[in-house]
Amino acid sequence: MKQLKLTGFVIFLFFLTECLSLPTKPQDVGDFNITQKFIEDNVGYITIIAFAQYVQEASFEEVEMFAKTMTEYRDQCLANSKLPQCSKLANDALLEAICAMEGVPQKRNFSHCCNKDGFERRLCFFYNKKADVGFLPPLPTLDPEVKCQAYKNNSESFLSKYIYEVSRRHPFVFTPTLLTVMGRIEEMTKTCCEEQDKANCFRIKAVPVIQYLKAFSSFQKNVCGAFLRFGPTVVNSIYIAILSQKFPKTEFEELTSILEDVSSKYDGCCEGDAVQCIRGRSKLMSHICSKQDSISSKIKECCEKKIPERGECIIQRKDDKPQDLSLKEEKFTENKNVCEERNADQDTFMAKFLYEYSRRHQELSTPELLRIARVYDDLLRECCNTENPPDCYSTLENKFNETTEKSLKIVQRECEHFQNLGKDDLKYHYFIKFTKIAPQLSTDELTFLGEEMVTALLTCCTLSEEFACVDNLVDLVIGEICGVNGNRTINPAVDHCCKTNFAFRRHCFEALEADKTYVPPSASQGLFMFRTDLCQAHDEELQRKKDRFLVNLVKLKPELTDEELRSSLTEFTNLVDKCCKAEGPEACFNEEGPKLAAKNQAS
Repeated sequence: MKQLKLTGFVIFLFFLTECLSLPTKPQDVGDFNITQKFIEDNVGYITIIAFAQYVQEASFEEVEMFAKTMTEYRDQCLANSKLPQCSKLANDALLEAICAMEGVPQKRNFSHCCNKDGFERRLCFFYNKKADVGFLPPLPTLDPEVKCQAYKNNSESFLSKYIYEVSRRHPFVFTPTLLTVMGRIEEMTKTCCEEQDKANCFRIKAVPVIQYLKAFSSFQKNVCGAFLRFGPTVVNSIYIAILSQKFPKTEFEELTSILEDVSSKYDGCCEGDAVQCIRGRSKLMSHICSKQDSISSKIKECCEKKIPERGECIIQRKDDKPQDLSLKEEKFTENKNVCEERNADQDTFMAKFLYEYSRRHQELSTPELLRIARVYDDLLRECCNTENPPDCYSTLENKFNETTEKSLKIVQRECEHFQNLGKDDLKYHYFIKFTKIAPQLSTDELTFLGEEMVTALLTCCTLSEEFACVDNLVDLVIGEICGVNGNRTINPAVDHCCKTNFAFRRHCFEALEADKTYVPPSASQGLFMFRTDLCQAHDEELQRKKDRFLVNLVKLKPELTDEELRSSLTEFTNLVDKCCKAEGPEACFNEEGPKLAAKNQAS
């Protein structure tokens, strides 16, 4: 796509009044102008991200058509800035333009959203996003030489097409993160196109970019799921725990002011408002950077970076705990006026508790800190209704330890699986487990979840901070199951875990068994019909087919034991090996496939 087609959106953005109030302080004005300049410089890519995330089925040609519509908006507003459409919120105007595209709402099945207005329309478009992107074609792969020539011929067109493909496959990832990914892709392309062995260079350098995207995608979906399901209070709690651990010398009052910016950021980012998300993130990071002395000495280097690298850098920093900070804050369990302080302002009191406990326990995971805060809140409510509250809440520290011990045992069991099972068997263990508890999920989703669990355990189970690492990453896997949309339903048991208590959903999932409401398909739906393309599949592709076979077998026969399912997978592997070596593979598959089917039907 030529940049000429996209520049119209620059002036269009200038004519929109944003819900963020205009800054008045000199430093804030400077930060606002820097952010506005960043939006101007990247407006084409921002347009593509917004459109591709809202209308994932849209073709690249339709994205170009949308850019043309934005240019027409520009012309209208240049001619008369007082026109009604020139004073709308950016996201509202953007969705209005999408709805006005001739034939597209009907063709791409979002016309029902266009029949709504304002907040209802935004919500409809949001709920129209699909996390499971199995309906999209495989991500296009280009020969390295072709890729480099395309970049050389028109780098903007190359990057536009790439960010379009990535955005439509990651509809909930925040715009600043996708722009960072695009920057890293460009950096990788420039480097690898100068190399002799371009293919190997791309293969190696793509790994950290993919890992970065997956990590931020999981975290952002998890927090947005919490935001949309439980409201801003839970998001604030998550960030109190994270920021207090990362920057433990920050005063509570300073932390509270940061949280105000966090709330406004997630309101825009989770909804998919690209412009507000960029401005909200920038405002938050500018706030943090303006208070380096009172927050952390380790973010100076980050604050010198440009948008959006500045934010990504700060997020990954961590400060040391002050040496004079005691392990226990007695005012929450030893103070005789605890109940009075709690009753005076419960939200602030609980925020202070979480802040003090988190900054003292950098070894704990974010979910565990939220569990302890929930235990304290529940038990304190009971204690404050007794005849002698101080006697009651003076023992609560023991309850905190019991909660952590229970969580620790779950992690230890998972790491024992890691130690005792090979990588493949570990993966099959989680394929079976997840498919039995949530068979309604697609095969692609279930294989993804199993692979993510394996990645979490491979990453964490040999580290000194094993507990926090595993608990944090597995919480993200649970976030993938629960999804972002608050109206997502899987089955009653899973829905209960996802919607009842954010802090304890991991414990809830641990207790789940096979879904009793699930009715498996009556026929095998071609599961045991094998084709000769299995013999042409390379190792990775053949492994994917084996993974899918196992998940689909669990869906078909959920009553089979783990041992029986693994035995059937072994028989499938042996069958493929046998038939691919036979003189007539097709005849072999036609003969052996029904035998395997009959055996599983009889089980």
